[in-house]
Amino acid sequence: MTTRLRSAYGHTCEVNFDWAWCPPAPPAQAADIRIHLGGLGRFGDDARIPRVLHGQRPQRDPARPPVVRVERGDDGHFHFVYADGAEFAIDATGSEIFGVAGGELTEDDLVVYLQGPILGFALRLRGLTCLHASAAVVDGQAVAVAGAAGMGKSTTAAAFARHGLEIVTDDVLALRDRAGSLEVQPGLPRVLLWPESVTTLFGHSDALPRIVSTWGKRYLDLTQRGCRFATEAVPLGAVYLLGDRLPPDAAPQITQLRGTSAAAWLLANTYANDFLDSRMRIEELAVLGRLATHVPIYVLRVPDDRQAVSVSCQAVIDHFHVQPR
Repeated sequence: MTTRLRSAYGHTCEVNFDWAWCPPAPPAQAADIRIHLGGLGRFGDDARIPRVLHGQRPQRDPARPPVVRVERGDDGHFHFVYADGAEFAIDATGSEIFGVAGGELTEDDLVVYLQGPILGFALRLRGLTCLHASAAVVDGQAVAVAGAAGMGKSTTAAAFARHGLEIVTDDVLALRDRAGSLEVQPGLPRVLLWPESVTTLFGHSDALPRIVSTWGKRYLDLTQRGCRFATEAVPLGAVYLLGDRLPPDAAPQITQLRGTSAAAWLLANTYANDFLDSRMRIEELAVLGRLATHVPIYVLRVPDDRQAVSVSCQAVIDHFHVQPR
């Protein structure tokens, strides 16, 4: 089996597939995470490891199978089963990931899951707290834009890229607490966008390639089109949390949050937080407490108008420029 070394979120990953979006790692590096697609390896059906229900994410229609069901083995590993046939197993330390495609899914479909919720959860197992956020470099620091799905994080990241800023990560923001400094780890050099956002930023919906042929979402390659991708960890300078939209003709509004209000907003915007065990939850609360204390947290309200995304990005850049360090 041919393996390759790739670098993602500050980790060297040994993989058995062509992970085109993931930058190569130095060849002498030891693997932090081994990722094998095509089977569940030592966690397959023949392993006979007893498992119990750990959690599940239900569909809107309760009569349908859950979006994902997560079981935990007696040895501590996690088994993710998605309704469309994707299956993953992650060992208790987040050091091994196995995945297999069921039904009509392909390896490309598995990679989409891997790059989002699966790797995000593995990072949680490895002690990194992750925000549901994108980030760009402004004045040598990472400026994060966080929010729930559909709020515009990735659209904002793509607009930052078009402003000439280095992009650190999209959608999954992994924080490493290093000697009291919170550092954002470089993610993957792409920004995922729905067709409406592609039209807004690039003129028409097919201006960017699809992630996979069966899904409408597109991606901006941060190694092309004059974009820049940050390949090293960057200290976190501020978090802008996307709030309720303003009327289309309004100017962006930025308000600072402090104390328990900041911590509550951050807690609502962590990534892969519905399947954490008690240890991971305690670690998350400790990191978020330090984040809320030492890093400025703001609520960013933007006009309900996709065409105003460039104005909103410039408002964030200008606001961060004038904040005391």
